[in-house]
Amino acid sequence: MEKREKIYEGKAKQIFALDDEAYLIMVYKDEATAFDGSKKGIIENKGIINNRISCLLFKLLEKEGIETHFIKQLDERQVLVKRLQMLPVEVVLRNVVAGSLAQRLGMEEGRELQIPIIELYYKNDDLHDPMINEYHALAMGWATREQLEEVQRLSLRINQILRDFFAGIGLILVDFKLEFGLYDEQIVLGDEISPDSCRLWDQVSREKLDKDRFRRDLGGEVEAYQEVVRRIEEALG
Repeated sequence: MEKREKIYEGKAKQIFALDDEAYLIMVYKDEATAFDGSKKGIIENKGIINNRISCLLFKLLEKEGIETHFIKQLDERQVLVKRLQMLPVEVVLRNVVAGSLAQRLGMEEGRELQIPIIELYYKNDDLHDPMINEYHALAMGWATREQLEEVQRLSLRINQILRDFFAGIGLILVDFKLEFGLYDEQIVLGDEISPDSCRLWDQVSREKLDKDRFRRDLGGEVEAYQEVVRRIEEALG
């Protein structure tokens, strides 16, 4: 398969078309952004680390019966994936009060939730990805009822798999973002799973090992990302 023109560039990745229209190449970047792009910077080798983490976690999910867009890692920064028709609805799974949930509810971070919370967001950079509910998605035609039910079922299953896995390597999966698309009319997990899209805390120290270190000017971003990939590779690599 021959790599062709760049068809998309986002905050963390570039997407390239191939001569075979069923597939794409994703290229991970080192750029870091926060607060809808108002804060920008570079985390050294972030793209390499995130590609490695995401590939390992997608392989783990595939073994557990979750259909994903992952095909194979091509090199340190590039991964071959299925070309999905992406749903414009992002899913956020929350296990612990943190980030915007803490702000909206006036709570301190760190409270474990009695059950996971699923939040839906309309994927639109110009509108800053506003929160929506199922009625918005149905009314606007962004997804069918059956698709939404499957997305939420898969999200809860993925949450359980990853929560258990991270607990086994001394990490708390606080919350994370998922994106889904259609491939052969089936709902398939896309995008990435990495410290860019997850909040991960050390179980003992509660040290933040994710992009919050960049968002909140905590420093040590490189070391945090490296620690996450080290633990994952020891378990799965």
